[in-house]
Amino acid sequence: MNGMRLLITGGSSYLGRYLTRLAVADFEVCYTYFQNDPLGLPQGEWLDVREETAVSRLVHTFRPHVIIHTIGSNRCDDMYNVICRGTAHVTHAARAINARLIHISTDALFDGRHAPYTESASPSPLHEYGRAKAAAETIVSQHPDHVIIRTSLIYGLHEMDHSTAWIARALQAGKPVVLFDNQRRNPVWVETLARACLELATTPYVGILNVAGRQVLTRAEFGLRLLDWWQIAARETLQIGKADGEKWPLDCELDLQRATAVLQTPLYGVDEVLQRFTPPECTRKTADS
Repeated sequence: MNGMRLLITGGSSYLGRYLTRLAVADFEVCYTYFQNDPLGLPQGEWLDVREETAVSRLVHTFRPHVIIHTIGSNRCDDMYNVICRGTAHVTHAARAINARLIHISTDALFDGRHAPYTESASPSPLHEYGRAKAAAETIVSQHPDHVIIRTSLIYGLHEMDHSTAWIARALQAGKPVVLFDNQRRNPVWVETLARACLELATTPYVGILNVAGRQVLTRAEFGLRLLDWWQIAARETLQIGKADGEKWPLDCELDLQRATAVLQTPLYGVDEVLQRFTPPECTRKTADS
């Protein structure tokens, strides 16, 4: 891998931060950020993926062999343009220099009524975020050398993911929180996902690949496990409830048979990951710290 150049879009994101820290050991890395750069490394470059000229300039200057496109949050103000226009600009630039493109997608582009979903399953989104991610997949699929990674809820044990951090803050402030016991997902450890991305950067696999944890949990089961691990004792305003299946997909279980055959990276389930680590006492971080 000596001399292989890797561009990570969204290096300031939860996944991007972990991915960048892992990649610098084996790749010549350039990562992008938009609002802030928590990594503060010399390899960081400010970039707005909605600006085609800026994307093209960076890609043609750095000339990466591989681009890992992580940008696509459902929390940004201009979600559809960031996801769709941004993905189009990155894909066009990747094609122009024949770079391999690894695109992070989501299980949230399904309607949750036909699980488990294999790689051949067509998107059937119920909400705007799912529609945007489905459109982005269509754009990426036009590039000959691409991988679309469909994944699920990303979490880590060195830094709280955004969702867990939000739940913890709300509970500690005495605000109501509802965890749904009728939504099923394959939560994925951030290290698993990052290592899978880097593995796919150097393999010939092309197409869609489901990459997630092999343990399927409800949102309530998952949330309670993480609250226990992070030792969040405030539970007075926590409720268990039902999600509206007309608005939100209920069962997004991903079939992982292909990923298990293709990848050397193990797809650990949540309980397997939690058993590997002792909850920290004094070094706990949240996603916003």
